Amino acid sequence: MLILVVDDEPQIRKLLQIGLSGYGYEVITAADGQEALTSAAQHSPTLIVLDITLGSQPDGLHVCKNLREWSQIPVIILSVMGEEKTKVLALDAGADDYLTKPFGMEELRARIQAVLRRSAMGASGSSSGQIQIGALCVDFVGRRVEVEGQEVHLTPTEYEILRLLASNPGKIITHRMILAQVWGPEYGEMSHYVRLYVSQLRRKLRENPAAGLRYILNEPGVGYRFVDIE
Repeated sequence: MLILVVDDEPQIRKLLQIGLSGYGYEVITAADGQEALTSAAQHSPTLIVLDITLGSQPDGLHVCKNLREWSQIPVIILSVMGEEKTKVLALDAGADDYLTKPFGMEELRARIQAVLRRSAMGASGSSSGQIQIGALCVDFVGRRVEVEGQEVHLTPTEYEILRLLASNPGKIITHRMILAQVWGPEYGEMSHYVRLYVSQLRRKLRENPAAGLRYILNEPGVGYRFVDIE
């Protein structure tokens, strides 16, 4: 399993290469965006760990956009604190997940495993058309939602938001992605729509944060993530 690490700081490249190699991954590195695109084309890595703020052009955002024109290799973005806007742009450009620096190797390993698991599920097309998490059951074929065995009546908009999130468990879906796919691209700046409908959806799904019962997780300033399926 080959991982391409892209970062303009030599010490971080070395740290990630040593750390990921210790988990059994084969690791290659790139110091800038152009080298990253060349390595991705030549070596077809299983996954790319990509720093968003490379020191030269193309930066990580443009690398991700370019990559998505010809490849679906999973990408985990690395970013520093306070770069919410950049994270959103990267996710909208096709990144699969992001990690904020500083982070631990165990957290990176967990994110890699989760992204690869989701990628394998999507590639195999083995979904049964239904998911069951705790008391919640979503039947995509029958467009039916149940909580504790009782049907939950959702509006068409509420159902489409749930369908989008639940069919991408563990993956961050930005406000813009939700607006574009549920309402249409012309609604791209109206994130208050999403917050309102997600609030209603959570109530109907009987989420109970005090008891640790959550299906839809906040990614502050970015979007939402449906709970991951192990």
